[in-house]
Amino acid sequence: MLIDPVVKLTPEQVRHVATLARLTLGTDEAERMAADIARILDYVAKLDELDTSGVEPTSHVVAIAAPLRTDVVTSKPAVADALANAPQQDDGYFVMPAIIE
Repeated sequence: MLIDPVVKLTPEQVRHVATLARLTLGTDEAERMAADIARILDYVAKLDELDTSGVEPTSHVVAIAAPLRTDVVTSKPAVADALANAPQQDDGYFVMPAIIE
């Protein structure tokens, strides 16, 4: 049994947001989305009821240190190879038409 959501969005509001996102929703889709979003917002509102006063803010649940490898150049292409298919080149650089006048 679904609980009546605290926050209710109208299908018109959902269509407005969909338009901003450049999405096209039909009437049935907008009504279904309004109900789905209302249930999601109701669930998030329930999280506000939790006492988190003794909980420190964290970005990760477990401590991690440097999860990524160091950025090291392992292979550097030769300039001639990089410019091999360039339509125009000059002194080791790509030549491109100006795009700002």
